[in-house]
Amino acid sequence: MEKIKNTALAGFHKELGARMQPFAGYNMPIEYSGVTDEHITVREKVGVFDVSHMGEFWVKGPKALPLLQKITTNDVSALYDGKVQYSCMPNGKGGIVDDLLVYRFDAETYMLVVNASNIEKDWNWISKHAEKFGMEIGKELYDASDEISLLAIQGPVAVDTMKKLTDEPIEEMKYYTFKKMNVAGIEGAIFSVTGYTGSGGFEVYVSNNDAPALWKAVLEAGEEFGIKPAGLAARDTLRLEKGLCLYGNDIDDTTSPIEAKLGWITRFTDDKDFIDRELFEKQKAEGVSRKLVGFVMEEKGIPRKDYDIANEEGEVIGKVTSGTMSPMMKAGIGMGYVKTEYSKPDTEIKINIRNRSLRAKIVKMPIYKE
Repeated sequence: MEKIKNTALAGFHKELGARMQPFAGYNMPIEYSGVTDEHITVREKVGVFDVSHMGEFWVKGPKALPLLQKITTNDVSALYDGKVQYSCMPNGKGGIVDDLLVYRFDAETYMLVVNASNIEKDWNWISKHAEKFGMEIGKELYDASDEISLLAIQGPVAVDTMKKLTDEPIEEMKYYTFKKMNVAGIEGAIFSVTGYTGSGGFEVYVSNNDAPALWKAVLEAGEEFGIKPAGLAARDTLRLEKGLCLYGNDIDDTTSPIEAKLGWITRFTDDKDFIDRELFEKQKAEGVSRKLVGFVMEEKGIPRKDYDIANEEGEVIGKVTSGTMSPMMKAGIGMGYVKTEYSKPDTEIKINIRNRSLRAKIVKMPIYKE
């Protein structure tokens, strides 16, 4: 049986009374004060997440860009130093290996941030293709996942909180950019204007040794603003309100980025011959038979993964991929794939919850609009 790992902050989570459980091979905090409380704190104030379970790979050298152009759908050549890009890796069969972030440090240095549950799978996939480019595994392609801790400080007062911990003008940094800087006395921290909540904020990458000091400093800096630690349960409800995909639910090895409405990260530029390009171009031109949509329940009920989605006549037209009770909207919300003819906003649908067929309506993403 695989040994469950702890993040560098596991002791703090236990001290704070977090409900812990295994996730993607790590013992992770699921909730502290409760999902709804943590969720509302992030939407209205500021919360801090330990997301050190995420994977980080370095891609270096003269073949770094050609490799990334081959294995990802977005145009990596459009990046400049200090820019972050959201992308995905096609699997050669029209599905998605994983979605990821690409950080450009310079023309020959990139960091990939991948989903925790896919670290080994992604590493094997990227290594296989890196070898075809003659890259040195372990040097030009390096797995730093076990060496790096990651905190996400999210919410409308994240800027005020983090301004106390750095001398840089972080309020001027643009969305999806990053800098290496001194954060809470930690030299060379990677400070990124990114996140997975839809409420703005930052993600900070440091070595495991520096994680405890950063965690304490962030909680202290945010105390006057009502900061609270938040767990993976609130991270999930926050991302779902904003219509952000979760790998393994809304996208996987069987879904194409065109079906998942990720056409905006699928770039058919002249100099980019990426895996599955021809198939995705065809899908974009000719259309797909199903599309990912967001919906809101019109009757009382909580949609869950794998519940059937039906049309008004009761015919099954798709399946729920993610669902929850929205803490901000006080209604059941979800995402799922439906036949394309039913994918337009305001289309009335039904969600089959146990023995009942409950009314819902398709909405334009994000599901929750502030």
